[in-house]
Amino acid sequence: MAEQPISNEVALRIALASRLFPEFSIGDFVEALHAYLGDFLDEISLSRITVTNLKTALGHTYELDGEEHGEDADATDIASFKKAVRILWGELDEIDQLPAIEPYQEGDMPHSIRVAVASNNREALDGHFGSCLRYLIYQLSTEELRLIDIRSALEADLSEDKNAFRVGLIRDCPVLYIVAIGGPAAGKVVQAGIYPIKKEVGGAAREMLSELQHAIATSPPPWLAKILGIADGDRVKNYKALV
Repeated sequence: MAEQPISNEVALRIALASRLFPEFSIGDFVEALHAYLGDFLDEISLSRITVTNLKTALGHTYELDGEEHGEDADATDIASFKKAVRILWGELDEIDQLPAIEPYQEGDMPHSIRVAVASNNREALDGHFGSCLRYLIYQLSTEELRLIDIRSALEADLSEDKNAFRVGLIRDCPVLYIVAIGGPAAGKVVQAGIYPIKKEVGGAAREMLSELQHAIATSPPPWLAKILGIADGDRVKNYKALV
């Protein structure tokens, strides 16, 4: 398998297209694209894919697994293949478009912290730690909030330890927002010095993070005060916890 990085845009297209074929893992889907398009996956190579090519590539992947599912792949609704090809070409619905990244350099926002948000759609907190398409990375202070990076989690499904790969993506973020997380994954997150905040209902990422801004500005709980570097004697004893 090629080790060249996959851009956020390409990762988004592949992840969205693969969801039209739930019988395949993302790893299988990427393997199929590599088998047909070669090692390098970018916007140009994806633009060459056709419905016939994709059907052939998916059938080939099944044969590589030693199973005779090629006919099943051919029987899949042709509309799904057509939609997948349009997605791979970059014809995304508005809801699938990536939000704009805001300029940021280290030191731009004094007394700020970095926060990761598990996301599947635009600028929403709507992802499970172990299956979200990407992590939105914010720099947050009491007065400002910037989306400074978007990190695709597509390649996590190609790694031997998916949870460890995902932790590595957000290791510089002391706070993580998710709608759900499994026990083993939570253990690795905490061991990496990342504090997970679970919001099962989810919602607009910026609205969720405004609660964190308010907590920082008023009475941060002990775990947050520690992240902010506030001395024990300066911490407010009566606080309203975020979770």
